[in-house]
Amino acid sequence: MSDAGTTFTPATLRARILHEDEDVFIIDKPAGLAVHKAGRITDHLDLYLPFLAEGDGTPPRLAHRLDRDTAGCLVLGRSLWALKRLGDMFAAGHVEKTYWAVSEGVPEEAEGVIDFPLLKLLIPGAWNIVTHPTGQPAVTQYKVLGTGNGRAWLELRPRTGRTHQLRVHSAAIGCPLVGEPYYGPVRVPPGNLHLLARSVTFTMAFDREPVTALAPPPPHMWDALAACGWTEQSGT
Repeated sequence: MSDAGTTFTPATLRARILHEDEDVFIIDKPAGLAVHKAGRITDHLDLYLPFLAEGDGTPPRLAHRLDRDTAGCLVLGRSLWALKRLGDMFAAGHVEKTYWAVSEGVPEEAEGVIDFPLLKLLIPGAWNIVTHPTGQPAVTQYKVLGTGNGRAWLELRPRTGRTHQLRVHSAAIGCPLVGEPYYGPVRVPPGNLHLLARSVTFTMAFDREPVTALAPPPPHMWDALAACGWTEQSGT
């Protein structure tokens, strides 16, 4: 189910395309929709990618992942070459990714770098991510774009791509994200995470123009963003 609570149709999926060319689609993934099947998940984006198939009927495939509750820019490769190229770029950090988030609490500094290694802990039937000296290196740049009601509108730029990195790093500096079901001070039901994959930028080849896509904030983030100074009209 999508953020709007409706299952995708070919028309509604195509309406969420932010960028399309011969190599890639970039779509605006709704919050609440997993990108692929896992565990008990039965509704996921992979089910709907055949709606974007053309020519030989081969659907695009995921070039990377977003958390189920994260909205925004998701890149799909339309060929094996494109998937390999995108995979190499994501792995090498050559895809510029910007996220918007709203946090409970305001960072002490208006901008900075969060550098805490992250470790995945496995427990029977579940797992969790924690900051730990023996974990994998993880670095996030942040900037406060606005504040209001004890919250902060954050721009987050991950320099590594660890699982739940932005969510754990935000909590680690005392600013868990609004709607955070796992890393906040109390457990809350999932489905209201205030985290948006705002933009992606990359270049497929030296003789190509850069590809950039920008995702609008989803409706469930509007009020919190507005309280921190964002306006729908300005787009900033």
